[in-house]
Amino acid sequence: MLESASSIPALCHCGNIFCHPFPEDVTLFDMTSYDVIVIGGGAAGLSAALTLSRARWQVLVLDDGTPRNAPAEGVHNWLTRDGLPPAEIGRIGRAEVTGYGGTVRDARVRSAVADPSGGFGVSTADGDRFTGRRLLVTTGLSDELPDLDGLAGHWGGAVFGCPFCHAWEYRDTRIGVLSTGPHDLMKAQLLTRWTDAVTLFLHTGPQPDDGQRAGFAARGITVVEGPVAGVESDGGRLTGVRLTTGDVVACDALTVSPPARARAGFLDGLGLATVEHPSGLGDHLPADPTGATTVPGVYAAGNVTDPMATVPLAVAAGVTAGAAITRDLVADDVARAVADARQPDQHQHQHQHRDAGVDMWSAGFWDAHYGTREHLWSGNPNRWLVTDAAELQPGRALDAGCGEGADAIWLAARGWQVTGTDVSQVALDRAGSAAREAGQADRIRLEAADLRGDELPERAFDLVTAQYLHLPAELRRTVYARLAEAVAPGGTLLLVAHHPKDLEGPLRRPHDRDLFADELELAAELDDAEWEVQVAQARPHPVPHPDGHEVTAYDTVVRARRRA
Repeated sequence: MLESASSIPALCHCGNIFCHPFPEDVTLFDMTSYDVIVIGGGAAGLSAALTLSRARWQVLVLDDGTPRNAPAEGVHNWLTRDGLPPAEIGRIGRAEVTGYGGTVRDARVRSAVADPSGGFGVSTADGDRFTGRRLLVTTGLSDELPDLDGLAGHWGGAVFGCPFCHAWEYRDTRIGVLSTGPHDLMKAQLLTRWTDAVTLFLHTGPQPDDGQRAGFAARGITVVEGPVAGVESDGGRLTGVRLTTGDVVACDALTVSPPARARAGFLDGLGLATVEHPSGLGDHLPADPTGATTVPGVYAAGNVTDPMATVPLAVAAGVTAGAAITRDLVADDVARAVADARQPDQHQHQHQHRDAGVDMWSAGFWDAHYGTREHLWSGNPNRWLVTDAAELQPGRALDAGCGEGADAIWLAARGWQVTGTDVSQVALDRAGSAAREAGQADRIRLEAADLRGDELPERAFDLVTAQYLHLPAELRRTVYARLAEAVAPGGTLLLVAHHPKDLEGPLRRPHDRDLFADELELAAELDDAEWEVQVAQARPHPVPHPDGHEVTAYDTVVRARRRA
């Protein structure tokens, strides 16, 4: 019978989402927590990530590969980098960030929300979720080009926005200005720095006053009345601007001022919204000079905050934001260190999240965390359970910290009567649904509880399994002792966790040795008079790294049999 009760407690969960039951088809990096998540891998984002990585923070950059300047052949007015293609800037920037230990992933962010840990949770379109203490938004803008025939095909080349960035390439040629707002009247005058052949197409823009018309006449600027229908081309080269009347005015290039919209819709869950920019050129995400937004812990830099910022300005803004975030995080760490020093009950402190002061082993935390995704895990059983329990004679099993039920279902399908416990009712509800779908509901009993304050029935189970349940050492010894006491004579205790070796490798583990135990530590807690330790190993297994190659992770595996 499938039940949910509170008579049998569940083992509380790991204090970092990185260390939870690890399904076969989800990479370790799909569950990583970082100090800073940078959303957007353009000039501002990579510049900030470089600054932050050099300050030794754990940094993740998520980039969807659609930079605003992608159509441009090169970036200009950047000292020592003038003319460098945008793609090359991105390649060099990524290499520099990863060279200092940062991580860059190709991903489109779908949403960002406040995380129960006190930081922020970010979900991608691929279904991955990451958490970070701070969030930096550098997603830039999208230009809303005028809907004119043939215009978009020349964008980034003969059709451009910023004269300072691209007019040099069309110097001494015939350059048109498509007027859609008052700023384009001044832009026509600016273009005379590069050519004497400037044509102002009034299109949908305002009518110049007498003084402005006099200025145009004095500078030799031709003013063309009436709306524009499109541009003419010959062999891929822009040759003219076509009016709605059918008349064509010869031009070699055309500058436009399209509204630029900040890519920030994914911030709705944080209560951050864009507003119109004072320039009238589009909207932006407001931020102070350091990049801080109105939501504490969320920063923004680059074009997403300023549609007029060029690449060098975006780079500078990224450095500024990276430095500001570093000061913010350090101040936070100092405050926590002082609080820790004043904490009279260290055991109680170990129950609190090391970064955010939130109880990360509570039902409330894990209910909220499970609520961030429809399915947190893959639905596959954990690898070492399959390896080490496959040959055991079925009996009564306890799956401590059962999550969404994959291990319990695997055991039930092999004839075990399973009690699955978890601190999260959301997880238990999902486990119940999965058990019913798998036809194993009659073999699985689900119960909600927390081992921090509850006891287990002694010597009641032929198998007790706990997979990736990471706890501070003092609490871990108490909880694991309770698990051991729940094993019946002749029964098996199977403990699996991430190994401390991973702290020294390329994997993103929480840098807290107290949360990790090796095989010798776990085995030493078992009395030789009562236990036969059959396996005590640091088991390697390959996992994919975000840059495409495989790295080796290690798991602590201890399997022991209670002597009859």
